[in-house]
Amino acid sequence: MIEFTDIHKAFGETVAVGGLTLSIPPGEVFGLLGPNGAGKSTTIAMTVGLLRPDSGTVRIDGGDPADPAVRARLGVAPQSLAIYDDLSARENLLFFGSLYGIDRAAAGKRAAELLDLVGLSDRARARVKTFSGGMTRRVNLACALMHDPAIVLLDEPTAGVDPQSRHAIFEIVRSLRDQGRTIVYTTHYMEEAQKLCSRVGVIDKGRLLALDTVDALIREHGGDSVVRIERAGGEERTQTAEPVAVLQQALASGDAIGVHVERPDLETVFLNLTGRSLRD
Repeated sequence: MIEFTDIHKAFGETVAVGGLTLSIPPGEVFGLLGPNGAGKSTTIAMTVGLLRPDSGTVRIDGGDPADPAVRARLGVAPQSLAIYDDLSARENLLFFGSLYGIDRAAAGKRAAELLDLVGLSDRARARVKTFSGGMTRRVNLACALMHDPAIVLLDEPTAGVDPQSRHAIFEIVRSLRDQGRTIVYTTHYMEEAQKLCSRVGVIDKGRLLALDTVDALIREHGGDSVVRIERAGGEERTQTAEPVAVLQQALASGDAIGVHVERPDLETVFLNLTGRSLRD
């Protein structure tokens, strides 16, 4: 169980996290969704004890993440890659295994398992500096799993990756979920949260704006559907809570060339909650 109780963190005049309270039960894939600068990475840093909240508490199974014994239960794949370019993929994993006190024989076996999991067995001895962005992200994730953690924190794990690597990371997350691990997945990619997460918290400007299952968030914050009706004279768009009725009316008129329904999704929820203005 991960518990945040009214945590606040500011850097000078900038509030990074303001009054965050939520609980993440064991075995859940929890999505923390927000734009760049929303406070996601700061929340992760406080979860692992790298930063201390200015006020409020963070607890991991009742313990303080500043305690090394508690921190050892966590695996972290940070947004800023925490691997060494001049080492091979295997050497990176062995190094991180040594930090957790894993003996070399066990570490070698675990590294082989993880390289197979992330699809890099054939590049095990190649230097990371020769890897693509997607490959380095997968090594980064494998390093986070070396000590077989019960809780895995993934901070923007698909940033800058190709579609094949993104798909591979999705499959790894699903595999970890099926093993019963608790996963916190921060992202600003709506489709990722919608595909992977059982619950999602939408955060912006350091505050939790909404928290629920994806379906419940869409029902509550998604707004109406949009029905597009193509006619000879052009396209007609109707925003409605009753798209079926609008479709039936359009089809009954006999002059509809084509119809299309745009239903609200998590992206709609996100824009409705955080606004549509550009962020820099």
